[in-house]
Amino acid sequence: MSLALGSVADDYTGASDLANTLTKGGLRTVQTIGIPADDLDLAGVDAVVVALKSRSIPAAEAVARSRAAEAWLRGRGAAHVLFKICSTFDSTDAGNIGPVMDALRAEANAAIALVTPAFPETGRTVYQGNLFVGAVPLDESPLKDHPLNPMRDANLVRVLARQSAAPVGLVDFATVARGPEAVAARLDALAAEGVGAAIADAVVEADLETLGTAALGHRVSVGASGLGLGLARALVAAGRASAPGRAADLGAPVGGLAACLAGSCSQATLGQIAAAEALMPVRRLDPERLLAGESETEAEIEAVLAWAGAHIGTGPVLVASSAEPATVRSLQARHGGDRVGHAIEGALARIAEALVARGVRRLVVAGGETSGAVVDRLGLKAFRLGPEIAAGVPVLRTLGQGDDMLLALKSGNFGGRDFFPRALDLMR
Repeated sequence: MSLALGSVADDYTGASDLANTLTKGGLRTVQTIGIPADDLDLAGVDAVVVALKSRSIPAAEAVARSRAAEAWLRGRGAAHVLFKICSTFDSTDAGNIGPVMDALRAEANAAIALVTPAFPETGRTVYQGNLFVGAVPLDESPLKDHPLNPMRDANLVRVLARQSAAPVGLVDFATVARGPEAVAARLDALAAEGVGAAIADAVVEADLETLGTAALGHRVSVGASGLGLGLARALVAAGRASAPGRAADLGAPVGGLAACLAGSCSQATLGQIAAAEALMPVRRLDPERLLAGESETEAEIEAVLAWAGAHIGTGPVLVASSAEPATVRSLQARHGGDRVGHAIEGALARIAEALVARGVRRLVVAGGETSGAVVDRLGLKAFRLGPEIAAGVPVLRTLGQGDDMLLALKSGNFGGRDFFPRALDLMR
C-alpha cells in the first residue's frame, strides 16, 4: 500500500503533535521513532510520521538523518513529504531548517518548497512573512527566549534566507485569500525566478486548507502541524485517503504505575507544575548537583528514585527540573547551555528508565528535548495515536514493545494549567 503522506519531524513532541493533527484531519497515522524497520506493517495506514531528534544537532548530521528518513518514506510510495518543524521556527542562522529543506528539495528534484509554521488554533499566525504568537511578533513574545534556539527575528523570509542556499520569497496574504490556484501560480512564478522556498502567510484555519491543496502540487513542503492539517484535509477531499472519523482506539487498558517528568522551563510548563503540586507529590531536581561531577549526579538520581519509591505506590508522582528563565540563564552562563541541557535531559531519561523498570506503564513527559532523551533511553520505536489531551498532544500507545505503555510527549508551551492531571485521566 502506498502512503498518502510522509513526514520527517525534527523532534519527538513535534512528531506527536503532527501525528495527532493528521489523525484528526482524517488520516490513519503511525508515528515512528527514527527510521522504521523495513517490515513495519503499514496495512490500512495513510500517513507515517518519522520522528527524529534533529532540531539542535549539527546541520550536516540533521541533513543526513532527514535524507535517510525521506528515502524510507519515498520507498513506501509517499508522493509528498512534509518536513515538520516547530511552530516557533526554532533554529539558528546556521540551521537546521534551511539546510534540511535544501537537501530534501534536492533529493525530490523539487523546484520550490512552500514553508509556513502557522497554526492559528495554537496562536501561531504568519502575516507578510512575519510570525506572530497571539497578537505580538515572535521576537516580542516570551517564546523568543528558547534556551537552545532563541528567536530574535520574526521575519521568516529573512530568517530562512540566512540558512538556505537558495533565495527565499513570500506568498502573501492577499494571494492566499484568492485560493489554491493563486498560491500555485505564485509558487510557479517564484520558482521561475530561481527562488527555492516561499514563506506563506496564514491567519485563519481556512488558509491552511488553501496552502495544503497548493502544497500537494509539489513533492516537498515545510511547516508545523497547521500545514499538516491542510495537507490532510486536501488529501481526504481529493479521495486520496480515507477518513476514519475518530482517533484510533487504544484498546484494552494498560494499568500500572504512573509518573510525570518535566524538563521544560517554559512559562506554560512552570504553571502546570505549580498546579500539579496541589494534586500529587512533586520533587525538583537540583541542577547544581547534576553538574558537579559523576558522583554527585549519581547521588541526586538515587535520591530522586528513593523519593519516588516512597510515594508512587499510592498515586502518580512528578519529577521536575524546570526552573525560572533567569535561573536557567545563570546556569548556562556558568556551565554552558549544551552542558546544562544534556545533564538535565540525561538525568530525567535515566530516572524514566528506572521508573519503568519498577512498574511505571503510564508516563507523561514535558519538554521536547526531554521527551526525545526519554524515548531514546527507553528504546521505543513506534506508536498508535489515541485521544487528544490538549491541542497538539495525543495519548500514545507503544507498538511492538512487549509490555504496552501509554505516553504523552508534550512540547513545553502546550497545554493548560491542568495538563498533568488531564493527561493521567486519559491514560488508563
